[in-house]
Amino acid sequence: MNERSTSPESSANRSDAEYELPLAGFTGTPEEKDRQWFEQCYRGDSQRQLTVRAVVMGGILGMFTAVSNLYTTLKIGWGFGVSITACVISFVVWNAICKIFRGRVTRMSVLENNCMQSTATAAGSSTGATLATALGALLLITGVHQPWPIAAAFVLFTAALGVFLAIPMKRQMINHEQLRFPSGIATAETLRSLYSKSGESLKQAYSLLIALGAGAVIGVLHNYSGLADQLKDKAHFIPKLAALLGKVSPHFCNLLEKGFRHGSLWLQKAADKVNLPDLLDFTGPLNPLARGQMTGLGFEPSVLLVGAGMITGLRVSLSMFAGSVLLYYVIAPALVAHDAANAAVADFMPSFHYADNGDFNPVRWALWGGTAVMVFSSLTQVALNWRSVVQAFFIFKKEERNALHDAAAAVEVPNSWLFIGLIPITLGILVVQYFAFHIAVWLGLLSVAFSFVVSLVCCRATGETDTAPIGAMGKVTQLLYAVLPGAKGIAAINLMAAGTTAAAAGAAADLLTDLKSGYLLGANPRRQFLAQFYGVFFGVVAVVPAWYLMVPDKKALEAFNPPATNMWRAVADLLTQGVNHLPHTALLAIVIGALVGMVLPALEFLWPESKPFLPSAMGLGLAWVVPFQNALSFLIGGVIVTVWQKWNRKNSDTFAIPIASGLVAGESLVAAFIAIACTLVGFLTGR
Repeated sequence: MNERSTSPESSANRSDAEYELPLAGFTGTPEEKDRQWFEQCYRGDSQRQLTVRAVVMGGILGMFTAVSNLYTTLKIGWGFGVSITACVISFVVWNAICKIFRGRVTRMSVLENNCMQSTATAAGSSTGATLATALGALLLITGVHQPWPIAAAFVLFTAALGVFLAIPMKRQMINHEQLRFPSGIATAETLRSLYSKSGESLKQAYSLLIALGAGAVIGVLHNYSGLADQLKDKAHFIPKLAALLGKVSPHFCNLLEKGFRHGSLWLQKAADKVNLPDLLDFTGPLNPLARGQMTGLGFEPSVLLVGAGMITGLRVSLSMFAGSVLLYYVIAPALVAHDAANAAVADFMPSFHYADNGDFNPVRWALWGGTAVMVFSSLTQVALNWRSVVQAFFIFKKEERNALHDAAAAVEVPNSWLFIGLIPITLGILVVQYFAFHIAVWLGLLSVAFSFVVSLVCCRATGETDTAPIGAMGKVTQLLYAVLPGAKGIAAINLMAAGTTAAAAGAAADLLTDLKSGYLLGANPRRQFLAQFYGVFFGVVAVVPAWYLMVPDKKALEAFNPPATNMWRAVADLLTQGVNHLPHTALLAIVIGALVGMVLPALEFLWPESKPFLPSAMGLGLAWVVPFQNALSFLIGGVIVTVWQKWNRKNSDTFAIPIASGLVAGESLVAAFIAIACTLVGFLTGR
């Protein structure tokens, strides 16, 4: 046991200003790590945590962000993180309420705010993705909407499955493996900075706020051309809004209309004269190919990903960059040459799908090999560390049961909840799959079981790289169901089985990020789990009606030109014809990726001292699932923090995480507010 450990009571009684986040983690056996956290970090019942106002506030914020994430997934195939946004908005709103009702309403505690953001994340991040992907792709194929009770039940059961699968994942990856979960660290740092008042903490808080401002400004610049296009596209909305507000306040109406018009014209002129992404896009000179441009190859760094790279560290970031360089500068050119040499061969299937101008996206081919690396590395790590995995279902060994065990058992989510919850959830999923999509019971059971594997991969990827490869893992399920008897050639089975695993995995990965924040802040895991479970219901209530309002029919969905939905449909169309319709080079990539995924963890296990010198299997796999510019952003962050540590270790230890957290929070907030604004405008204009 650590000699500096304190009693649970003394840990609980420390104020927010005195509390230090255990960013370095703990060492020793799983039992020793659990004891160290419980004695040094757990803050007991010193603060309110799971309260009605926290759940209601989180539920309301989550409902708004769920609808916004649905909209952005339809428009750009991407959703934004909810936790940091919810924490900041809740802090500001609740402080304003306290001032209005001075003396009658108290501030939320930091752990209460943590429970609030857990509810918001469950509502905002874990309920809408399956609508815009699997159900959306099915709508494109069949042309018919599923009845709303079916959609609501499917979203509810799959999101709840992710909540319950997060129980053992949390104990294994957060308690025992001490994975980083960069956004979880950023959220905890943001909350601590909002509530802390000590001198050192104030310096860290100021550094976080400055970085947050810089991240927000760069985030606006990063997206300003798209914002100008949005304003131009919604220009017809200005007279409607002016007419509506004019009934209330003509003066305010005139000011608002002038502001919208001048702002739109200014941004549009700026976009016409100077296109920031074009200035930063080195795609042309970097591209080694003469045939066309490769999507995602450029220098357009995201400060959110730079911050994530600072938290993740150099090993994973460098692995991602190396894998991306391998793909874009070695493998892709070789495959393009291979495609050109065999273009005249009968029945030859090229590796890439080329646009009319020759452009192509290498990630669409590479995701098969990258996903194989992540899947088999995760399974190999589970096999090699099976004792630790088994212990994740037990807080302490049986022979060590004592007062400390009983106290810890009252904090962690009991295993009985996992099994009690999985039974009705599994039955619900099977009923919906069987009656709505005609999926045989054994195929449905397999999708629930495979959800554990997919969740394992997505949670581990999120813990190491802050990115959950949900779309790529959905393709793995689609590939599996393309060869199973009773599922081959049936698009509905292919899509909805994959929708089950992807939705559950996405929910589990997002919720583990919140549980990491709670772990660092000393929160009660059981209460945080309940907050997440409650949040699912808020999200379903908001996102299902929004789905039918946004997408009343197939024509409306096609008008979005939804990239993620189209990808799911394309893969379903391809794989329902048979696995032989995959390029043979993709099948070869799957085999090689599986071997790489097994060899690297085995080398780490057999020779632990070699780990710092071996590439991260998860980093290599993820490199083939994300664009080159994302991997480059991670590398920039990893290099910054490494150089900083070499230059001034003490200064880096004090300010690196707060600054990185601020960068993550700044761009996240900008993305969230733009998404929410576009969603509201889309609702009001019918677009």
